[in-house]
Amino acid sequence: SGPDSDIVLSTRVRLARNLQGYAFGPRSRVNDRRAVLRRVTRTAARVDLLAEANVHPLADLDPGTRRILLERRLISQDLLGESAAAVVLSTREPVSVMVNEEDHLRLQVLVSGLALEAAWSLVDRLDEDLGQELPYAYDHELGFLTSCPTNVGTGLRASVLIHLPGLVLTKEIGRVLRGLSQVGLTFRGLYGEGSEVVGNFFQVSNQTTLGKTEEDLVDHLDRMVRQVIEYERRERRVLLRDAYQVTEDKIWRAYGLLRYARSISFEEMMNLLSGVRLGAALKLLPGLRVYSLNKIMIFAQSAHLEEAAGRKLPPGECDVHRATYVRRILATEGVVIPDKEPPQSGSDAVPDP
Repeated sequence: SGPDSDIVLSTRVRLARNLQGYAFGPRSRVNDRRAVLRRVTRTAARVDLLAEANVHPLADLDPGTRRILLERRLISQDLLGESAAAVVLSTREPVSVMVNEEDHLRLQVLVSGLALEAAWSLVDRLDEDLGQELPYAYDHELGFLTSCPTNVGTGLRASVLIHLPGLVLTKEIGRVLRGLSQVGLTFRGLYGEGSEVVGNFFQVSNQTTLGKTEEDLVDHLDRMVRQVIEYERRERRVLLRDAYQVTEDKIWRAYGLLRYARSISFEEMMNLLSGVRLGAALKLLPGLRVYSLNKIMIFAQSAHLEEAAGRKLPPGECDVHRATYVRRILATEGVVIPDKEPPQSGSDAVPDP
């Protein structure tokens, strides 16, 4: 759900903050980190957006729960390796706070679709409320002080998870990504920094935070992402016009494999979901809801499958459970095989993704 949800899966806006009087970054000591965690735990109950939140020290969570939080992008891989780390999860708002990751605090809002302004407004409100209770490390010339120099200033990192199969299939993706880097944006894979791009899902975000206001950074990313959306829609029209039959065949082949496979890896599933998601958006798979595809992306991840099974799953068995789950979800969808003849295609082939 959410604006432009046929192309944009989610929007995330994050703020990095540190507290005065406590070492952060490489100089941080365990005692400092424990003191920060105690202070944040006491403060959370006094902040409106966190009044009904739960503080979860990572040391109290079993490995499976930690991996579920990671798969839902509520915590980072870096947080898993930190001592005295915790995550604060709201029960009524899409807000969370990582405590003692790279910085003392990482405030985060994660929402569906393209909603940068709404996400920024919510995280800004959380930041204002926490700033009333906690002494942020701030320099009047530089701005907010952070562990990584690229975050100094606003401490803001805004990102959009976007699905770009049209640009990949028409081989225009390289040009678009180069253009993004030239205007101060960067891209990563599904799970952020260091992760591979799978299933044609790209995470696009701002690269620097110094010298601009938060509103400027959010507005710039919003305008650039909207341009990318238009490019993607244009290339999807090109596929329908010039390579209809091949595009339709790729989509239905992907659907058939997902619908009937008995074992499937996460990477293969994501690559096939890309084609099926494209088919749903182009109305070439009538009756298939994007909501169900989003559900598969979350619950067919390894930790979620193990949670459902109630035990640790070896890789091969996990692939079997994944295929079973995907088949069950797709079986509930009323996908209709069209009777009409396809339009004539202007081309016999389309590049492989």
